[in-house]
Amino acid sequence: MKILCVLYDDPTTGMPESYALETLPVIEKYPDGMTLPTPEKIDFKPGELLGCVSGELGLRKFLEDAGHTLVVTSDKDGDDSVAAKELVDADIVISQPFWPFYLTRQRIESAPKLKMAITAGIGSDHVDLQAAMDHNVDVVEVTYCNSISVSEHIVMMILSMVRDYHTQHAIAKSGGWNIADAVKRSYDVEGMHIGTVAAGRIGLSALRKMKPFDVHLHYFDRHRLSADIEEELNLTFHDSVESLVAVCDVVTINTPLHPETENLFDEVLISKMKKGAYIINTARGKICNREAVAAALESGQLSGYAGDVWFPQPAPNDHIWRTMPHHGMTPHTSGTTLSAQARYAAGTREILECFFADKPIRDEYLIVHGGDLAGTGAHSYSKGSATSGSEEAQNYKK
Repeated sequence: MKILCVLYDDPTTGMPESYALETLPVIEKYPDGMTLPTPEKIDFKPGELLGCVSGELGLRKFLEDAGHTLVVTSDKDGDDSVAAKELVDADIVISQPFWPFYLTRQRIESAPKLKMAITAGIGSDHVDLQAAMDHNVDVVEVTYCNSISVSEHIVMMILSMVRDYHTQHAIAKSGGWNIADAVKRSYDVEGMHIGTVAAGRIGLSALRKMKPFDVHLHYFDRHRLSADIEEELNLTFHDSVESLVAVCDVVTINTPLHPETENLFDEVLISKMKKGAYIINTARGKICNREAVAAALESGQLSGYAGDVWFPQPAPNDHIWRTMPHHGMTPHTSGTTLSAQARYAAGTREILECFFADKPIRDEYLIVHGGDLAGTGAHSYSKGSATSGSEEAQNYKK
């Protein structure tokens, strides 16, 4: 079989010759008891840079020893891209949320042999799920592999935005020392109302991590948590997003992107937020209206916006979020730490091993299977597609 793997570029200085840490902590299970990926074997050392082109997710030896063809590229945008050309006779395509190969309906229909799309990570909205269902293409992802990584990133961004760390660091780095400039937008998190839109694996983990800061915790989710969890965290449940945003000082977005959540945080919803609130978005960029966010930061309706997700990805160089005031944006990095890469590379191999051996893939990994939403997909997504407009990624220039 032919496997097309689309990964982000290598470091500009070349692959590392050594790493900051020699080993990674050993983790056997996720917080809900689910085991980490269990491939029969791996051909990489955990802690290596696996998510870039030269890292190859540690798959080449495994695939070529089994007689398969592996094509790895970072060139993914436009009809003339390497990925688009190689897709037409590919059996399997692997992509990451951090450098997504947008599998639109047109692209899926250009690949008659395509059987499966694997997300090396979590979040498969870069695939037109409806088209995948219509053409019997399975969609799978490595559920939970980097959920804790993302929740740590959320906590980092909440603290850095509320304390205005970015300004203080810039002053120190530039040789300055003006204390008034450094603290004129800096506050304590203690006592604030923190809310998550969706309380799945990432959202719930973020709430748990914020509880020791003595904050008031809120959540909205279409699947209400158990009474035990609500009592444990002293959680306030909201039956609408509007109810949650009206009372929260910080709103963190942790819902999957699908047609129901696309453009959810538009001018209208942001106007209903508590004045001066902060938004942290590590879910998907397209959940927030880019112009509405920038305008709210200009007017003071929002005090800050931070996240690592954009639409499209990579973001065009002139994307308004690059230059809007009071932002803490990063490239899409929250879920691709070296720790997370070891898990999602192993999970990708586990999925491939099962597929080649005609064994069932874990139900938790399934998004689309047998022409319908399945597993995690049935719980988290709705039918349809949110890939439209992805061709704008061509406007990013290195």
